[in-house]
Amino acid sequence: MTSTFHNEMKLGEVTYRLSATTDSDESLTLDLLGSLDSGEVIADGRLRLPVEGGATIGKLLSRVLSAHTRLRTRPSRHANANQPWTEPLDTTLRTAWLTPTEDTAAKRIRTLADDMQRSPTAIRARLPRVGCDPDIPGRELSEVAAALLGGKSGPTQGRT
Repeated sequence: MTSTFHNEMKLGEVTYRLSATTDSDESLTLDLLGSLDSGEVIADGRLRLPVEGGATIGKLLSRVLSAHTRLRTRPSRHANANQPWTEPLDTTLRTAWLTPTEDTAAKRIRTLADDMQRSPTAIRARLPRVGCDPDIPGRELSEVAAALLGGKSGPTQGRT
């Protein structure tokens, strides 16, 4: 026996329609359609699963979608968070770190993070990759330290 449940809700300008159909082969099919008032479809999908897993999968989907929504609505404090590092950015970071300063490592990292619109953790993690010692401003990594930290040694260190 086939049975179908339909539900519809409007969020802003989008109307979402969800139908759940159980088939005689004991499967559950969920169909989702999201459309604007103009009729333009902006969401469309189908999920097929065993009927006995419906409630559990519903809870799982709810948790995942809620977490995703929270992540998407919380703006990053750092405009360049999760952006790839480029060679010019690496050069800027390296040059700034190796420029003499009286700042402590922590203060210098915070300053660079603010300037580059990245987190202090991202700056500290990147320093060894550009050949800089993240514990001492102005110092390049030695070959031994670079090997331990997974970075590269400074251009003047360990070379003939």
